Amino acid sequence: MSDEAPESLIPYDEIVQEALRAVVGRVLREVEATGDLPGDHHFYITFNTRMPGVSIPKHLSEKFPEEMTIVIQNRFWDLKVEEDGFTVGLSFGGVPATLVVPFAAVTQFHDPAVEFALTFHANETDAPREGHEDAQNDAPAAEPVEDGSNVVSVDFTRKK
Repeated sequence: MSDEAPESLIPYDEIVQEALRAVVGRVLREVEATGDLPGDHHFYITFNTRMPGVSIPKHLSEKFPEEMTIVIQNRFWDLKVEEDGFTVGLSFGGVPATLVVPFAAVTQFHDPAVEFALTFHANETDAPREGHEDAQNDAPAAEPVEDGSNVVSVDFTRKK
């Protein structure tokens, strides 16, 4: 008798990844609907910059040719969530930018306010990633900005 499990003809991993990405979409849709983040919630979103459908300014794709992390907190605008991804305005080095990110490109979603984290595979051959880089969009402004967020660097590790 073999200890190996038979190969599944049902793509369970893909189904689970899709369902968990739907969690990210639902959370972002709620923020889009209210125009604000509830309480202390804020999101670190890491995504593969080379995935089809990702649209970021050239200077960002040159700086982050494979993966980047953004923070959705106070200084963001024009969040729009579609069935297959989201668009958001953020500032990088004081320069505003619009990012288009398909949910399929998202590799990590983390809400440090409640220590909720999800890790995804960008495709079947990617290995799970441990932790993520610091956020790459602008740091908090010295003065509060009415339309934006204060971005903070948080050093956290994934709990096992």
